[in-house]
Amino acid sequence: ENIMPMSIALLGNSSVATIPTLLDLILKNKIKGHKIIKDDIIVFASVGAGMNINAMVYKM
Repeated sequence: ENIMPMSIALLGNSSVATIPTLLDLILKNKIKGHKIIKDDIIVFASVGAGMNINAMVYKM
């Protein structure tokens, strides 16, 4: 069972745009088996080529 959603099979490697793109897909119910509801706490983290490192905690 998948724990976290992934978009690479659908979109390929979208680098630093992965997090906002994936959030948009989940909010539009385009990623099967994943949904976000009010008051969910979400942790976003990504590492890209070079020095691209991103992390964020967000409450919906």
